[in-house]
Amino acid sequence: MSRIRTNPPGVDPRLLIKDAAKLMPAPTRRLFLRGGASLGALAFLSGCDIIDGPSAEQALTKISYLNDRAQAWLFNPSKLAPTYPESAITRPFPFNGYYPEDEAPEVDKDDYKFEVGGMVDNKKSWTLDELYALPQETQITRHICVEGWSAIGKWTGTPLREFLRRVGADTRAKYVWFRCAEGYSTSIDMPTALHPQTQMTFKFDDQILSRKYGFPMKVRMPTKLGFKNPKYVMEMAVTDKYLGGYWEDQGYNWFSGS
Repeated sequence: MSRIRTNPPGVDPRLLIKDAAKLMPAPTRRLFLRGGASLGALAFLSGCDIIDGPSAEQALTKISYLNDRAQAWLFNPSKLAPTYPESAITRPFPFNGYYPEDEAPEVDKDDYKFEVGGMVDNKKSWTLDELYALPQETQITRHICVEGWSAIGKWTGTPLREFLRRVGADTRAKYVWFRCAEGYSTSIDMPTALHPQTQMTFKFDDQILSRKYGFPMKVRMPTKLGFKNPKYVMEMAVTDKYLGGYWEDQGYNWFSGS
């Protein structure tokens, strides 16, 4: 006999099912809804008996993990995100951060050193002038925020895959992790790191990145939600160990494709 109750204490079944559907990748969502979404179907997908509020949260967490795995499996490393004409650029481009703009970190350009570690052959530190001397490309792509807004920006910098090649990164590794000046961090999968539009960004709208936009370096990934695009980047590591990230450690989806 199932231990799932019709009305688990502290749980609104309709809201729970609605939240679970939002967390699912499109193919799973369609099957879930087509099959008559219910607490039983949710329990089957998540492997959790939903008997109270905490077990409902556990089910949503497992659905979130399912979403991450499905997005990673469906990700096409050669499919480009849409690009736009200059006329579509959002001006002024909004500041985004988990702190007010006047609390954004200030990085001294003369003292800046980009640290490279992990599974790479060349672990030297890079000065800003050395980074600026790398070949650069420009893209006009959309930044999509997890909060529901989006904006189009013009970004110039070096493809991350080119930099990984130069430092002799082991591209069989699972992750690339970034640490930022204010203590922020995030990690991405290697296929995203090697995507042709993933970029070590040094300019916004043809100007050197301002403090507002992440000076001295932002990592721009138009295939990811905005919070996966770190600013004020100070360090990178290529690794097989999952190192998490600021928002990921608080329950946000790790893959977070846009």
